[in-house]
Amino acid sequence: MGEPLLTVENLKKHFPIESGIFGRAAGHIKAVDGVSFTVHEGETLGLVGESGCGKSTTGRMILRLIEPTDGRIVFAGKEMTKLPKRELREIRKDIQMIFQDPFASLNPRHTVERIIEEPMIVHKLGGKKERKRRVKELLEVVGLDSYHAKRYPHQFSGGQRQRIGIARALAVNPKLIIADEPVSALDVSVQSQVLNLLSDLQEQFSLTFLFIAHDLSVVHHFSDRVGVMYLGQIVELAASDQLYDDPKHPYTQALLSAVPVPDPDSEKEKMILSGDVPSPADPPKGCVFHNRCPMAMDKCKAVKPKLAAIDDGRLAACHLYH
Repeated sequence: MGEPLLTVENLKKHFPIESGIFGRAAGHIKAVDGVSFTVHEGETLGLVGESGCGKSTTGRMILRLIEPTDGRIVFAGKEMTKLPKRELREIRKDIQMIFQDPFASLNPRHTVERIIEEPMIVHKLGGKKERKRRVKELLEVVGLDSYHAKRYPHQFSGGQRQRIGIARALAVNPKLIIADEPVSALDVSVQSQVLNLLSDLQEQFSLTFLFIAHDLSVVHHFSDRVGVMYLGQIVELAASDQLYDDPKHPYTQALLSAVPVPDPDSEKEKMILSGDVPSPADPPKGCVFHNRCPMAMDKCKAVKPKLAAIDDGRLAACHLYH
């Protein structure tokens, strides 16, 4: 592989907890606490974890919809964390987002044509006629008829609305698409259609994806590599098949053991975790997973493990392997 298209280094987002009439910070919620990864051109990196682990916040920080507390984001050789607003606006043309809720992310007062055309207007791409033609092309690319352009979002099903969101993301020919739980709000039968569409579009337009989800089977189907997040940190990062066939980190093992198996006679052993997920306002010292880990050692309670290579390019943050 060549140079990565996207590099994230030690990315952090700490939200202040305000208290008192003067709104002084009484502490911080560590939503993302030192995340690092790379995404190469043409690949799909999946980010997976329980709700509240910081995966969506990570995606929004890459676009700087949320400003990072610390860390570096380098996209196509440019450090986004230091870019002024004018340059940031230009680079956003190359990074687009597909949002989780296909209804809330579309303006109900605008027609589908206006919704898809808007990114082209913002980035001053093409004349009026050219943009209208492009909208019709994109609708057909995502599996909708061009006559739908004059309709409004409420006139479509959830799956159709998500296709409109995908068409809008493609409108400015991006290099990277951040897909934030793009199928979690859809019926299971529609999920596979949208995932197959995204796979076809990736091949057709040489797209790169950061695919954020909590459903492990969906991530396995769509991703080349997978990063597993827990309490604002990546605990394991590996090739998709490698991770699913032989998970190393105890948290990854527990997540995969909970995935339903479509075989009533299967005697798959489930790994039940004790306790609750700690608060990101007061994460445990040492390894953030030690208070729920069945394999925890004394070292885990005192020393934070680094995300480091263990075999064949796999990374894990666990004292069992270092």
